[in-house]
Amino acid sequence: MGFHTFLGGDIGVVHGMGRLSRELLESSGFPVLSSAEHGGQLRKAADLFNIPLNDWLDLSTGINPNGYPVGHIPAEVWQRLPEENDGLELAASRYYQSEHFVALPGSQWLIQSLPSFINAGASKLKVGVFEPSYFEHAKAWRDSGHQLIPLKHDLPEDEIERLLIQLDVLVVVNPNNPTGRIFQKNTLLKWHAVLQQKGGYLVVDEAFMDADSTNSLVPDAHQAGLVVLRSLGKFFGLAGVRLGFVFAEQGLLTEVKNRLGPWSIAHPTRWAAKQALEDRGWQNTTRNTLKAESERLINFLEVAGLNASGATPLFVWVESPVATQWHQSLAQQGILVRLFVASSVSGSASLRFGLPADEQGWRRLESALDYSSNEIMKTNR
Repeated sequence: MGFHTFLGGDIGVVHGMGRLSRELLESSGFPVLSSAEHGGQLRKAADLFNIPLNDWLDLSTGINPNGYPVGHIPAEVWQRLPEENDGLELAASRYYQSEHFVALPGSQWLIQSLPSFINAGASKLKVGVFEPSYFEHAKAWRDSGHQLIPLKHDLPEDEIERLLIQLDVLVVVNPNNPTGRIFQKNTLLKWHAVLQQKGGYLVVDEAFMDADSTNSLVPDAHQAGLVVLRSLGKFFGLAGVRLGFVFAEQGLLTEVKNRLGPWSIAHPTRWAAKQALEDRGWQNTTRNTLKAESERLINFLEVAGLNASGATPLFVWVESPVATQWHQSLAQQGILVRLFVASSVSGSASLRFGLPADEQGWRRLESALDYSSNEIMKTNR
């Protein structure tokens, strides 16, 4: 069954009901990537849509497509065991303006381990997690046997504050991935005070904070009951090095360090990260560039009839009742974006668009958006 034939059939009926059905797409034999998976599933997309890997434009991750240029790594870096006095921690303390941290083999390591650090008493905790948001937070707490309290992504702040009395832990991705919502620093500190007073925790994932760190809680993370995560994967575009940092009170940091053991961060990773964290010129230029490119992406999408529901300098989020149609149409043209299906908590289906790496990518996206817009408009008349 061809793409246009399919869209002209049952999917139109589903769209008229205000929802797009993943089950309907799958039952019709049409390729669908799981919305529970992460962005960047490029090999799976290539297999599903029968398009060669090198022919794809991957806009599904929110990772800076023009990341830090690491350059040549000296041979001795590959040959010698890593050492902690190599300057990485000093570079990190200067960049983040804090000494209360431990380097991690990716912030994902801490996300998966955090329930065991926080819940020493083995009691069942009530954990507030926003939807949609970074899926791994909810998964880690659920897999550890805790009770998740789903919070709609646009829940007003006063309602969130009223809910704190019910929670032991509140997890905030700031800015939120994928909605782009940003909570102000003073608001988060107020919530932390409420939670900490009753022995609770505020966990803040700042994976997308580097482009504008105004509302970062890193300087305050030495306080009990506050855990902050940072990563080199997004702004620096170094997802492959698998390096993150956790900022917290000393007791928790000591536990983390003991569990990590020696040589947890590869020597090439430490070498590359040190260069990136020290390069203020590249950081400042990149912040300006990403802001301009995010605004350009918003304009491209608006021309195609997709109005931004939220954005950061690294991605744009769009809610749409025809999000699945957009996702499939773009994928048929070899452009991968991230699809989030509708749910009773998160609301309507949505898409997250990352930034193209170069002018060729921008032109290709513009052409594909124009084509898809026309085809979807015809289908839904």
